[in-house]
Amino acid sequence: MLLTIDRVSSGRSLVPDELFAQLTSRIACDHLELASDLPARIMDQALAFLGTCATSTEPLGPSELVDIGWHTFILHTHDYADFCQRIAGRFIHHQPEPSSDEPSPSGPEPIGAPISRTVAAITAAGFALDAALWGGRDAAKCTPKCRPKCNQCHAGCHNSPTK
Repeated sequence: MLLTIDRVSSGRSLVPDELFAQLTSRIACDHLELASDLPARIMDQALAFLGTCATSTEPLGPSELVDIGWHTFILHTHDYADFCQRIAGRFIHHQPEPSSDEPSPSGPEPIGAPISRTVAAITAAGFALDAALWGGRDAAKCTPKCRPKCNQCHAGCHNSPTK
């Protein structure tokens, strides 16, 4: 376990300012529909999520909005791989859930995590939580594409923790 936080911290603090600016700029460019304050908030929460994944032994899943930040970071492969090694000592894999057409490798139950578990883990890890990005109508929407029978859906993705 490489990451330790002894006070409430922002996800933003986990990367250099230049990289944070680059990632938020990319989110703003790729998602013109977002309010101007959202790219930085999304990236902050994606980094808090990844910082939490670094020490979690359970699968954690992002909200739909936070997943935008994760996907954006992954596209910067060198920076993402370096971040994962520095924060977790390993690569934090992005594992999409099977589509409704694909059989789930773990059986009929979804393999991701309920948002409530992820939110609790982020808070317990000492990160500040932007609750608006983790719940409500504009965050973790459940759509037929995501999961037809869900009550706490996330973006259909989760980390793959080591056990």
